[in-house]
Amino acid sequence: MSSTTPQGPSGPEYLESSSGSPVAGSSAHGADHRKRLIVLGGLLGVLAVGGGAAWAASSFLSTGFQPAEALPAGTIGYVSVDLDPSGGQKIEAIRTLRKFPAFADNVDLDTDDDLRERLFTELTDSGECEGLDYAADVKPWLGDRAAVAAVDTGAESPSPVLVVQVTDAGEAEDGLATLQESCGSDAVDAATGGWAVEGDWAVIGESVEIADQVAADAGEDNLADDADFQRWTEEAGDPGIVSLYVAPAAGQYMADMMGLYGDSLGSMGGMDGMGGEGQDPLTPEMEQSLADFQGAAVTVRFDDGALEVETAGDPGQSMMALSGLDQSASDLVAGLPDDTVAAFGVGFSDGWFTQMVDNVATLGGSDMTSEEMMSEMSQASGLDLPADAEALAGDGVAVSMGSGFDLEAFFNGGPGELPVGVTIQGDPDAILAALDKVKAQMGPDADMLETEVDGDRVTISPNADYRSSLVEGGSLDESEAFDEVVADADEASALLFVDFDADDNWLARLAGEEDPEIAENIEPLSAFGVTGWIEDGVSHSVVRLTTD
Repeated sequence: MSSTTPQGPSGPEYLESSSGSPVAGSSAHGADHRKRLIVLGGLLGVLAVGGGAAWAASSFLSTGFQPAEALPAGTIGYVSVDLDPSGGQKIEAIRTLRKFPAFADNVDLDTDDDLRERLFTELTDSGECEGLDYAADVKPWLGDRAAVAAVDTGAESPSPVLVVQVTDAGEAEDGLATLQESCGSDAVDAATGGWAVEGDWAVIGESVEIADQVAADAGEDNLADDADFQRWTEEAGDPGIVSLYVAPAAGQYMADMMGLYGDSLGSMGGMDGMGGEGQDPLTPEMEQSLADFQGAAVTVRFDDGALEVETAGDPGQSMMALSGLDQSASDLVAGLPDDTVAAFGVGFSDGWFTQMVDNVATLGGSDMTSEEMMSEMSQASGLDLPADAEALAGDGVAVSMGSGFDLEAFFNGGPGELPVGVTIQGDPDAILAALDKVKAQMGPDADMLETEVDGDRVTISPNADYRSSLVEGGSLDESEAFDEVVADADEASALLFVDFDADDNWLARLAGEEDPEIAENIEPLSAFGVTGWIEDGVSHSVVRLTTD
């Protein structure tokens, strides 16, 4: 284990190897030392964590020991990367990337390449770490997994640490010492910081005391065994190439930080609740909301050839819950025409508009009450709020675009040429009554809001043909593209779907009119979907992107 020797109450500590002597330093060299800390941390971080970001486009998470086992339960935030994918999955991901000409032309990457070495070469080519040799100084000890984390060490703010898996503790001690020496301005100077090698992990922190404390605390009670960590990472679904975790305690830290920097935030914001010097940027309600934060987790994975990001978190911090979106919009979007190019649907609960305005008033720091805000918006819009807003939105709304999107026709013929429309499910009489009030405010432009009624659905579109197509409906949910990118959530409160292949590769076609190279790199995209829902007190979202 490496050690440092204090230079006095105000002097910095300097990283040294396990067998060397303390390295002298002076405050005059503070800027250089800080720079070298960034260089050392960046070298390891990019090799292990940054390298994982590159692998995130070409790899999958494999099972095995994870960095959470080397961090204490008091970890506030955590991002981990796994660089040990199975061969078949790696090949599939790289083949996917090679579909994009820009990647194939600029990144010479084969399935058996060591990306850590590639990144190491890029770093050392800059000249910052002259004399460092990957094969001799890094490869013998650097493992496949790493994480960056913010850890509660009892200080006023969380301590940032880097955890790197090591395959040989002795080699890791020597390698870290070599990194320290090589990345300095000469063979004597060293980067501020410290490390501790414990078992299969190296913990790197701002000082050796912090590294030692983190390693010791993890030995007593590690993050992997923490109940909150287990709950949220499990809610975020199957393991992936990147995992992110935010502990419940992070909410209080955020509140404390915003309070600490309230003056500067207020001077920059110039907003109600954030406008004056010495004024707390947080309302009591905002402070309570942050203090009540339950936690969250995010997983990035490849699944059946698609890049997928799944999130699970505290519904109290969810935009879906804050906006009253907790009723299914799935059926509304699923029944759109088969040739739908893009669609966005939301489902509204009873009283959603009042809930949203209340949240803006209480959590947004406004000087107005929710009743005053509602009155002001009613006067400005000519609507009777909240009744008209909730009647107009009904139980759910879907905004969609069909095939035949032609920009030239739009510019020459106006909105009536656009195959775009809105489908509202609810009480038709109430919807039309509220819509008439909106039309009264629009004057001649009210023609854009031509409607047709079919059962409990009101369809609005300036394009008569597309309006009829929406009324007729279809089975969008039975399309392959929809099935591949929309999560299997029957009660989705919010749903976004984009089919890049529809309408003769519409996005690439439009982009090709401006830049053929951009179009060439867009063309491999197949479909994109976002699904959000709240279930059993957890806010979920899944983002998926597929290629041809």
